[in-house]
Amino acid sequence: MANRKLYLHYLALAGAIALGAILRFWNLDLKPLWMDEVITAIFSLGKTYNDLPLDVVLPLERVPEIFTIQPGVSCSQIAKNLATQSTHPPLFFCGMYSWLRWLSPLGSEWVVKLRSPAALFGVGAIVAIYYVNRIAFSRSAGIIAAAFMAVSPLAVYLSQEARHYTLPMLLITFSLLGLVQVVKDIEKRQKVRLWVLLGWAIINSISLYVHYFCILAFIAQIGTLLVLICWRRANIINKRHIWLALIVCVSVVAISFLPWLPVVFNNFNRSETAWLDPPQNISPLYQTLISWLLMLISLPVENQPLAIAVISGLLMLLFGVWVGWQAFKGLRQLWYAQSTHLATLTLLSFSIWVLLEFFAIAYFLGKDITPIPRYHFVYYPSFCALLGASFAQGNKKDKRKSSIFNLHSSIFILVLVGILSSIFVISNLVFQKPFEPEQVAQNMNQEPSLPLMMVVGYRDYQDVALGLSFALALEPLREVGKDKLISSSPSSPSSNIAFFKQSPDFAPVLQKLSQLPTPTATELNLWVVGPGRKRKDYPQQITLSQQMTCTIDSLQHYRVGVPYQLYRCGKRIF
Repeated sequence: MANRKLYLHYLALAGAIALGAILRFWNLDLKPLWMDEVITAIFSLGKTYNDLPLDVVLPLERVPEIFTIQPGVSCSQIAKNLATQSTHPPLFFCGMYSWLRWLSPLGSEWVVKLRSPAALFGVGAIVAIYYVNRIAFSRSAGIIAAAFMAVSPLAVYLSQEARHYTLPMLLITFSLLGLVQVVKDIEKRQKVRLWVLLGWAIINSISLYVHYFCILAFIAQIGTLLVLICWRRANIINKRHIWLALIVCVSVVAISFLPWLPVVFNNFNRSETAWLDPPQNISPLYQTLISWLLMLISLPVENQPLAIAVISGLLMLLFGVWVGWQAFKGLRQLWYAQSTHLATLTLLSFSIWVLLEFFAIAYFLGKDITPIPRYHFVYYPSFCALLGASFAQGNKKDKRKSSIFNLHSSIFILVLVGILSSIFVISNLVFQKPFEPEQVAQNMNQEPSLPLMMVVGYRDYQDVALGLSFALALEPLREVGKDKLISSSPSSPSSNIAFFKQSPDFAPVLQKLSQLPTPTATELNLWVVGPGRKRKDYPQQITLSQQMTCTIDSLQHYRVGVPYQLYRCGKRIF
């Protein structure tokens, strides 16, 4: 009987891992790359912004050639590139470079290869969270936490982003595993095992070189240890030994990060972080609650008819209230049960410390990171662990079981809603890419039979990455149109892109356009992307190559965080 229970237990774990893997790798290349993913690609391929084709007209079909591996680049060179041109630590990008070099030539499946590591790390986090809850609470709590993370829409979304979110999330989960074990050793053994503490320190040292937000997680773990040692000081006998061991390990982690610390201070005031706005009153509080809701359920709200958006919003709110109530009841039982009180306190303390750090960054530094759901990955593992444990605790109080996985019906509902939400994520109905590159491409390709030129007036390299994301979404649409037209036309319409610096205003871009070589086409659709510009900044007419007059189409002006405007161009008749 015991062997059968163990078999079913591990079968359920394997099922959660398999389900998580399917959801993460399904339609991995469906959504177009957005600006941040383009930036990931550039540095992960061993390149820099200096390798991008600026101030030239580039055929659209040659844009994918930019995203090829640069051979012979060392990790130290990638670190140098990031220190001078980006705001990220180097370890993730070094790993990505090794991965892409191993898979080269990348070919037409390069987007899948670029996003695959994030999906793999996301699957690894499912296994890691199982062990966190197994050690902290019970095996059933581990299974429920693993199942929840497998279907959590936020976790699936992060796993399909070519960004460094799931790797630090995995490392933070491992560090929580070490933290829980350290706390248990202090409580039960009255000492800390060296190999456990050393492993915990090594994981934290690595994480600091993967994502800067891991600094917040490390500080939260230190704060949690301080709270627990003070809270339980009456039960701790060998205080001096424990304090000494913790101080040494924390010092080792801090010292290991010293070489990169000057870069961190330099990055803080860079323009790439200037987009974060200061908080509005209590907005960080309700924005955090919204992020919690998106960890549980995500129904179509973005770019939907008002009726669908309202119904989806209400259903999400009701489901969130129900889950919150179930979790609260379970957490209360965990808190008052002697066997689970310490683990509950550990994970709650970690979560609270991270949230306090988020609010401190918002209110004291004037950079509100709470509205961005992906940034909440810092405490997502502890959120997942506590939710899994609370539902497992509630399940012990109820004899009703589901017929498949031996779980309470409420857990079945939680997982089922998660699967549905994740399918919406995978289908690009929720967590749509910022700046909507797919929609921008469709708007620009309204007339596939006409030649097209997209001009991006960039202020910085982020604008260049944004323009490349638009070009990557537009290029396959133009290729499909070209294939359809090639049989009925002796020559297919050309498609080009150009990046021109706008400084201090839009005049340099207009001047560059007037100096371009004379196009062969008699008609042309010119799309001008003007980050930072207003509608009034677009002139009524633009001269192209001294041979074409381009007239603004007032009905074709759009804004997706940045404005873009259509001009219809025709050759002058002399």
